[in-house]
Amino acid sequence: MRFELIKVLLVDDNHHMRVLLMEILRAIGVRHVFEASDGAEALQIMRSHQVDVVMTDLSMQPLDGIDFVRLLRNSPDSPNQMCPVIMITGHSTSRRVGEARDAGVNEFLAKPVTARGVIERIGEIVERPRAFLRTPDYFGPDRRRKADARFTGPWRRSADPNREGPAGG
Repeated sequence: MRFELIKVLLVDDNHHMRVLLMEILRAIGVRHVFEASDGAEALQIMRSHQVDVVMTDLSMQPLDGIDFVRLLRNSPDSPNQMCPVIMITGHSTSRRVGEARDAGVNEFLAKPVTARGVIERIGEIVERPRAFLRTPDYFGPDRRRKADARFTGPWRRSADPNREGPAGG
């Protein structure tokens, strides 16, 4: 993977966490990194800069990571609805992970953050992108990670008329 070509936006209200993530990204070869201290600032940065991947903390003030992703995915003036998002959190309860997934997060990275975890999550986004789907109450990456042969619902991935196809980079 050519990390030097990826443009990453770090969104975290904790300066020390942004510095740590910046060091990890630089160590693996990422050369283009933007920083924001909350979701509102992140949206402004995305309006003026091309971003390939967003790495955001879940718990921030005044706009937390979940609200940021909801705006990114659903706002009519979103700068890039299909930008891949990695949610970084120390709150990996199933309820919060479910909220983030339902907001449109692509991948999760649990704290404490490691270089290996960052590489793996960026690799998932770049090498195995998931198609984006639009339903009446959701827009974001396909939340299904595997095909279930026992699925009896009305839609399958290939038959879903709301499927938008993989996000471009």
